[in-house]
Amino acid sequence: MLSVFDEGAFAPCPAPFNLAAHVLAAGEATPDKIALAIVKPTGAERWSYARLTAAVRGTATGLLERGLTPGDILLMRLGNTVDFPIAYLGAIAAGIVPVPTSSQLTEREVAGMIAQLSPAAILRAEGVACPQTSVPVLGPEVYEAWHDLPPAPYDRGDPERLAYIIYTSGTSGTPRAVGHAHRAIWARQMMMEGWYGLRPDDRLLHAGAFNWTYTLGTGLMDPWTMGATALIPAAGTDAAQLALLMKRNDASVFAAAPGVYRNILKYPVPPLPKLRHGLAAGEKLGEPIRDAWREATGTEIFEAYGMSECSTFISSSPGRTAVPGTLGTPQPGRRIAILGEDGAPVPLGEPGTIAVHRSDPGLMLRYVGAPEETAAKYAGGWFLTGDQGAMDGDGRIAYLGRGDDMMNAGGYRVSPLEVEAALADLPGITEIGVTDVQVKDGVSVVAAFYVAASALDEAVLKARAAERLARYKQPRAYVRLDALPRNPNGKLIRKALKDHAIS
Repeated sequence: MLSVFDEGAFAPCPAPFNLAAHVLAAGEATPDKIALAIVKPTGAERWSYARLTAAVRGTATGLLERGLTPGDILLMRLGNTVDFPIAYLGAIAAGIVPVPTSSQLTEREVAGMIAQLSPAAILRAEGVACPQTSVPVLGPEVYEAWHDLPPAPYDRGDPERLAYIIYTSGTSGTPRAVGHAHRAIWARQMMMEGWYGLRPDDRLLHAGAFNWTYTLGTGLMDPWTMGATALIPAAGTDAAQLALLMKRNDASVFAAAPGVYRNILKYPVPPLPKLRHGLAAGEKLGEPIRDAWREATGTEIFEAYGMSECSTFISSSPGRTAVPGTLGTPQPGRRIAILGEDGAPVPLGEPGTIAVHRSDPGLMLRYVGAPEETAAKYAGGWFLTGDQGAMDGDGRIAYLGRGDDMMNAGGYRVSPLEVEAALADLPGITEIGVTDVQVKDGVSVVAAFYVAASALDEAVLKARAAERLARYKQPRAYVRLDALPRNPNGKLIRKALKDHAIS
């Protein structure tokens, strides 16, 4: 038998359709229910569904009154505040295409996005990097006042039209702009039972910041779609406080990257009687963390695998627990295969590339402005993830690692080529190679290996990297080598760099 999982196609997205309208529809039936609580040990800031919806639709009005029209691009340079999801949904409600970005990005990185996308406007919070530009830049004195404007009607239309753009690191070294359709939110219903086990009465606490796409989807959009309550820790919350926040706020589901679970378990965990289970994504969850969490809380962690181009599509769940050593199974409604080098499904048990069928409603529309890169990701009717896996007879998939050199930095995928390009011209460096290095079980850091006449001041190198790269992309270690390891054709052997770090 071949490595293909297919339990039938998911229901098509209705038309006309608007992503923001779909997210907020359930809350219309319970306008006084708390949609969002920003929690901290001393209390919480609460937003009802009525207040949230009014702010979103008022923001849509504000954007339209500023002269933006459906299809225009809006670059978001906002911080870890509620303004982030409000602006995101407000733009989509009006048919405008938001581009949520990390507040950690530098002026240099943002300048590249502006040049590529030509946004009609930029929303910028105080203290968030943004280069000088001719594009209108609107601050909090403008976009926060929009919350009180009259509601704009939802811009409903073809569910295949562009809804939002997110950036992910590319194997070419240039971050890719991933364009998603309005239908992407419709497809996330496959995750509700296939991963979350989410219910309208749930209180889901996500440990991430508002301006992380993992938080934006799992922590906010999905609970709101179900009419549940989203709990987000206030900016600056320490891992030592998270278990207490779960207890005090009756969290029934907890979501975080594996590293956050590891940090929580460094401290005493109080009884959590309302917690049903945890969710993990962003990087591979180690079995020791899963076991320690189960011992500390009596609950399971359900893991999911996905990517910016298709969110999550393989997972374990309350109804489908994973066998140790596997990611889980494809979510109901997905069509997933393991492909060989010839682009055809391999026999069960054999390794190959994890692929998503092109018909998946959660799959991206395209890499914006990069038709050749888009075409290169497809083999026949399949989208190639670049990750390696093997499928057993029950559809469970074991993860076998990346098929390229992409790094994982705290749940963010980072291209070593992007980091190398940013640092290659630093004074004294003649060659540089970058990879991720495991420093202890389940913990990896980005490390840079360089060739220079003599060892360079690491503090200076780190300071220059901070000027050019977001924090999560910056190397945490610098190692001088006499020469970089290369194959006979002169290609850098990144796996060999790891050996230099160990020795």
